[in-house]
Amino acid sequence: MVRLFALLILVIPGVIAAYGIKLMRDMVFGITNGPFTSSLLWLQFLVGLLLFVVGLGFIGGFILHRDRKKNKVQPRFKTNNKN
Repeated sequence: MVRLFALLILVIPGVIAAYGIKLMRDMVFGITNGPFTSSLLWLQFLVGLLLFVVGLGFIGGFILHRDRKKNKVQPRFKTNNKN
């Protein structure tokens, strides 16, 4: 059950990042989506870029956190706990 929950945590940001890529691709070809009009294609690209960066950042942060817990990162990525 825990692994299924972890999979869901990674799938949702992955879908968000994929939708961001779709918005950026559609802007390049001049296709409008959702609340965007043809005069706001630049806004569609920026929203797509934001969704992509947020989704990818969440997945990257999740993987980095997991690897830090298992002590599988290089020394430069380890946290410095000075307690």
